[in-house]
Amino acid sequence: MKTVKISLPEKLGIELKNYVKSGWFIDESEVLRTALQEFVRHNRLKLMEQFMKEDIEWALKVKAGAK
Repeated sequence: MKTVKISLPEKLGIELKNYVKSGWFIDESEVLRTALQEFVRHNRLKLMEQFMKEDIEWALKVKAGAK
């Protein structure tokens, strides 16, 4: 498992602790893993669309240059 060290603004750190204190998560790492998983899930389609668009633009340039 990869370990990542981050710094958070104080207010966000307090929010993290509150989620753990209230029993929503086992620890702060679990909160951050869950948030990152949701971010990736939410943005996966946008990222794939961006890659496809870049590939299409590249192919069109290559095709135009071949004429």
